[in-house]
Amino acid sequence: MSFDLVIIGSGIAGLSAAVAAADKGASVVVIERSPEPDFGGNTRWTESYFRMKSETEVSDDFEERLVSNAGFHLDPNIIEAASAPYEQWPPYVKAHGMPDPEIVSTLANMAGPTVTWLKQYGIRFDFLPTYFLTAAAPRLMPVGGGLAMIEALRSYALKKGVTCLYETTARSFSRQGGLSTVTTADHAGQELLLHGKAVVIASGGFQGNPEMLTQYLGQAAKFVRPVAKGGYYNKGEGIRMALAAGAAPAGDFGSYHAEPLDPRSGATEALVMNFTYGILVNKHGKRFLDEAPGLVDVNYDHISRAIGEQPDGICYVIFDQSIHDVPNWKKSIRTDQPVIQGNTLQELAQACGLPAAALSTTVAAYNDSCPTGKFLPFELDGLATTNLEIPKSNWSRPINQGPFMAYPIIPGICFTYGGIKINKDSQVVDNDGRPIPGLYAAGEATGLYHQVYTGATSVMRGAVFGKIAGEHAVA
Repeated sequence: MSFDLVIIGSGIAGLSAAVAAADKGASVVVIERSPEPDFGGNTRWTESYFRMKSETEVSDDFEERLVSNAGFHLDPNIIEAASAPYEQWPPYVKAHGMPDPEIVSTLANMAGPTVTWLKQYGIRFDFLPTYFLTAAAPRLMPVGGGLAMIEALRSYALKKGVTCLYETTARSFSRQGGLSTVTTADHAGQELLLHGKAVVIASGGFQGNPEMLTQYLGQAAKFVRPVAKGGYYNKGEGIRMALAAGAAPAGDFGSYHAEPLDPRSGATEALVMNFTYGILVNKHGKRFLDEAPGLVDVNYDHISRAIGEQPDGICYVIFDQSIHDVPNWKKSIRTDQPVIQGNTLQELAQACGLPAAALSTTVAAYNDSCPTGKFLPFELDGLATTNLEIPKSNWSRPINQGPFMAYPIIPGICFTYGGIKINKDSQVVDNDGRPIPGLYAAGEATGLYHQVYTGATSVMRGAVFGKIAGEHAVA
């Protein structure tokens, strides 16, 4: 089967590419591993926040935060070289896995036009309530979340004649004589060759592949799981086939975007985001980090990953009746499982399976270190503990008003950071920084993030670079 464009993946990146290419009159096929009812990749299951202060402008801290989250000590010579026009960059800089300033600026500059473009397909945006009780940046979101976006884009794509193949997995990529070929397998294991002038890899990361997770994240990978059903379909073949074709890697292969998840729940994004108002203890009943170094939307990512480094990759948030001083605190809880309660700390420990003596000692030491002062639940109030080996920087109040409450928390993987290196035109580049003919990538299959996730940017980059990929590939 031959098309102008072969797209691997039907999330926001893949469908944006499909619609953009179809609007230019191209013939397009979209390959999707999942059954049709689950199409849409990770986007289907997420709120799909955009880090924007209006429908035309990104947040004020957008570029600074993305670049500052590099996660490693860049060579000053690379920084200097990357400050020149892209055409003057040495090959090793073009192929470097850093947060590419060309990519960051393109994402910032094209976010507004991309929102405008999405709206023409019936997608509406608004500033709606989020599950963050405190936030450093505004979040624009599609009304109806990611599901509304991918349903609108797919509906339009089908009307434009785009072919969608479900329960079909891409296995390999090759190019010969100006033609790209993707070898696929359907649900019965039958091989199908798809030929195109170009291919867009938009198949997400590898959070659904335990072997790759262990390879890149280490032994702690066994304690994490995808935050939503879509993650289980992301097994990394797109990344592997691009690397096999000579693509340069980018992003932090040893890390991932994490969220605090209730392990008892099978609900999508069963989040527990109220931990800044209590304390976190591991299975031994001991605190292990500062629960409130800043606003929750800035810190939940690295705190969730730190939970994965604890014994058995689990912890418990402990709080008491004073949580009701936080208006609407329950909107930060997305689990469908009930809170664990105990009239005393000993009862709570027993209900959680924690050592009662250790938990009581931990809470007593914490209570003794809490300051007096005005509690301000929605801003950094500076109520910091004193004389604790592990401090808590804000919202520190004694836990002494029973009944006491707890939720278990594990780190859930939203997506992995490591992926394929692209340029501002979404072309996959090789290890010498040269575009690989006929090969494009967008979304979570591409590498951008290091160490700390810049919140509300991933779905946005999928839409921006998916659209760019679709347009450029058929130009």
